[in-house]
Amino acid sequence: MVVTKMTKKSLEWINSGLQLVMKSGKCLMDYKQSLKPIRQGKVKLVVLANNSPALRKSETEHEAMLAETGVHHYSGNNGELGPACRKYHRVGTPTIIDPSVSDITRSMREQTGQK
Repeated sequence: MVVTKMTKKSLEWINSGLQLVMKSGKCLMDYKQSLKPIRQGKVKLVVLANNSPALRKSETEHEAMLAETGVHHYSGNNGELGPACRKYHRVGTPTIIDPSVSDITRSMREQTGQK
């Protein structure tokens, strides 16, 4: 698979934004922990790895749509998403509750064209 400069830069930008959120903001790493705040509307952004199970992806997308929360499909698998979140284990569904200093939620909305 050939990775273009644009996708590589955007992947690096997403990784640095996720690391900044992990360092200064509030987030949840577990799928089961994240469903309740998504339903309550407390979550700003949900990140899904590309190898998440289809049922889990569709359920998370559905709950996020009902709560009007942004969803970002990470181009790497859960093994690559873990180190991007400053964790030494696999992470499939990190949810950002408070981005703090990072502007990752605002720029994700701009990329997807949401309000």
